[in-house]
Amino acid sequence: MSELEQRLRLAQAGAEHIYAAFQRFERSFQRATALGRRRFARREWHAGQADAQRRLDVYSQALDDLVTALRELLGPSMPDQALWRAMRLAYAERLGEEPNFELAQTFFNSLTRRLFSTVGVNPQIEFVGLSSALRDPRGERGIYRTYLPGPSLPATLASLLRDYRLGAPWRALEDDAEHAGRRLGQHLAARFGSAELDAIEALDPVFYRNKGAYIIGRIRRGGEVLPLVLALVHEREGVGVDALLLHEDEVSIVFSFTRSYFLVDVDCPRELIAFLKSIMPRKPIAELYTSLGLNKHGKTELYRSLLRYLAKHDDRFEFSPGDTGMVMIVFSLPGFDMVFKVIRDRFLPPKHTSPQSVMERYRLVFKHDRVGRLIEAHEFEHLTFARERFSSPLLDELLEHASHRVELRGQDVVIQHLYAERKVTPLNLYLRGAEPNEARRAVIDYGEAIKELAAANIFPGDFLLKNFGVTRHGRVVFYDYDELCLLEQCRFRDLPPPRTPEEDLEPEPWFRVGEDDVFPEEFRRFLGLHGALRETFERHHGDLFTADFWTGLQKRHRRGELLDVFPYPAARRFSPAERGARQVKEDPV
Repeated sequence: MSELEQRLRLAQAGAEHIYAAFQRFERSFQRATALGRRRFARREWHAGQADAQRRLDVYSQALDDLVTALRELLGPSMPDQALWRAMRLAYAERLGEEPNFELAQTFFNSLTRRLFSTVGVNPQIEFVGLSSALRDPRGERGIYRTYLPGPSLPATLASLLRDYRLGAPWRALEDDAEHAGRRLGQHLAARFGSAELDAIEALDPVFYRNKGAYIIGRIRRGGEVLPLVLALVHEREGVGVDALLLHEDEVSIVFSFTRSYFLVDVDCPRELIAFLKSIMPRKPIAELYTSLGLNKHGKTELYRSLLRYLAKHDDRFEFSPGDTGMVMIVFSLPGFDMVFKVIRDRFLPPKHTSPQSVMERYRLVFKHDRVGRLIEAHEFEHLTFARERFSSPLLDELLEHASHRVELRGQDVVIQHLYAERKVTPLNLYLRGAEPNEARRAVIDYGEAIKELAAANIFPGDFLLKNFGVTRHGRVVFYDYDELCLLEQCRFRDLPPPRTPEEDLEPEPWFRVGEDDVFPEEFRRFLGLHGALRETFERHHGDLFTADFWTGLQKRHRRGELLDVFPYPAARRFSPAERGARQVKEDPV
């Protein structure tokens, strides 16, 4: 057998190994995803969160096992790139009619980048084509059901709800359908002048996350497509509809880049995403993949969108608007909706943390429930860009103050490690230019963001306005993670009163302060709010300045409570009267 024949045979065997590993990953991912229905049906909320966290490790575990198997199969030929070029071709042929070819390609790329630490892109051993063309799901796999108008909108919605088997009884299905139908009719009449519609199309799979479940659908009327989302809760009395969402922005917030991933049992995610894109046309495909827990392919789509942008535009990377970061150098392309963060070699005073500690906090955010207030950060390694794409001040800053992660190689800038996040407007900049009513809403939501993070057992650590941002939907989110920690790790205390007038004038504390001590009374000093905005904040969120607020939440977390943080406005929730006999206890957070 010739050397070429041996290489081709080995490449074929390697491709089979990789494809089999991809299939095992898919099965493991789907098994973990399918648990969402059972946890919701049994109200096993903590177990459901643990399942979701374990699912995040499935991809890396599949790659770990595959690398071990390939080392045994390929032996000394493992680093032979000629072999990997042949293996890539054999793998591409093996995919054939693979319905999730784009996920399989990303899996192959993840493997090669792990083995070779590829800088930039190597098209010889990676898939670099634009594989994300979405198929129209209509008629392809029957991933949704169609409901034609019945005798009334409540009757149509009742028929829809009855078709879903959630593993638990409905509490008051007819009542829920009546109230949802009434709201839908009002919405259609306000938009079109009548409550008529052509059809409702609802996805077969239910979307599960934390304590909620969602039926995702769309309304067809004439040539228009409108979203329709039924948010479900499972109380002790049974499953009920908690809210009806009918606006693109509201649905987009449910699928936000600031939230943990859904568990959705579906064979072909690409077709599901085509449906979602029809009701959220402004939502990037990368975010939709990520929202389903397919964050590795979401990152692939994000990177490809960046390459497409760079190929079509000539703007350069520049410092992002806002205050200079003491831990990160933050930059962006003016026309691209992402910011990029590189960790500094040495942190500016008064920061005393370490790069490793910062990366650990980003991993904590990745694993933790983000409750719509923590921005998704995609971690990239070994990226390369043309030197000419950087402004001179930015490049000088990167080379001088992030030299452990950024270097020049000829005319290329190589970045060994960075985080990519969606752009938001820093809250301090937003307040400077906002109209009074907009500023007031943002300040109130700033306090709500802090409280919702606390409800999820997260303490931001740093309350400065510059560490929060405002999304295009007007929601306040947190993005500076270098001092973030679990709420339960803090020791909240009241400030001890001075024993003498002289102690009150001392520049240093007259009492012992432990490493984990936090004094909420001092938060006022760091808000950076003045005048009417400060009064607004204190009127709505003055409890944040008391140790009792924080220790009260700590006690609830220690008792094992999983506090509710809904991804839609309270005004969209059905009122107690609409919920009939169901009494939903609202958590005061």
